Amino acid sequence: AWGGGQAAAGGRTGAAADGATAEGGSGFAEAAPPLLSPASAFLAPVQRALGLAPAPPPRPAVFEERAPEHHPLGRALAQILDTYVLAEAPDGALVLVDQHAAHERLTHEALNAQLVEGGVRSQPLLLPAVVDLPAGEAARLLEHAETLARLGLEIESFGAGAVLVRALPALLGNPEPAPLLRDLAEELAELGEAASLQRRLDAAVARLACHGSVRAGRRLLPAEMDALLRSMEATPRAATCSHGRPTVLRLDAAALERLFGRR
Repeated sequence: AWGGGQAAAGGRTGAAADGATAEGGSGFAEAAPPLLSPASAFLAPVQRALGLAPAPPPRPAVFEERAPEHHPLGRALAQILDTYVLAEAPDGALVLVDQHAAHERLTHEALNAQLVEGGVRSQPLLLPAVVDLPAGEAARLLEHAETLARLGLEIESFGAGAVLVRALPALLGNPEPAPLLRDLAEELAELGEAASLQRRLDAAVARLACHGSVRAGRRLLPAEMDALLRSMEATPRAATCSHGRPTVLRLDAAALERLFGRR
């Protein structure tokens, strides 16, 4: 459970190593309720893909002493450094969420869900994009065009060292095609031809999720921060991002007392 025993986050230094722990486990003490959020643009596609309830009409903000017990990650208090969401858990502990890492996991799981259902839904581009690449990278991508099509990415050859992009995964919004294709070509090169189809799909999904996630440095509205927390509570493996890094740190009363030398 999010509020229970947490595994230590790897590679921590300084104060984080002394008092912060990464949220462990992949489940929760009880099933999370349907997502309650505004119709925010950056989370809406992920919410739909995960089968979460549509947003209710916005309500005036009301201060609550504690978040409801069925919201293990609590209520959002603030955004720090335009990168981390600070929340208060029902037991009063402070929760710190890396917004990019967390949203990356949400996007990853949503892409996986569509893939299991038969294929990631694509969004045709109004104007197909031509991406120039080194000849080897272009050839590598085109070799795997059928696999990439299952992920909602439709490409074809456009001469030597060029790839024409006709469609992108709808979940990703409007990412730049060139960086996305370069990352996918790099991932496929690292895996090598001996890699199984499933490994290639898994690796490609992780890369796609990174490009479709809200970035560090983006300012979030309070309702968007709460929507992110609720989506995490309803998503498997939300304690880590696609690369295995923690998405959540927790500081309970004992950890805070240690940090301030009170025990």
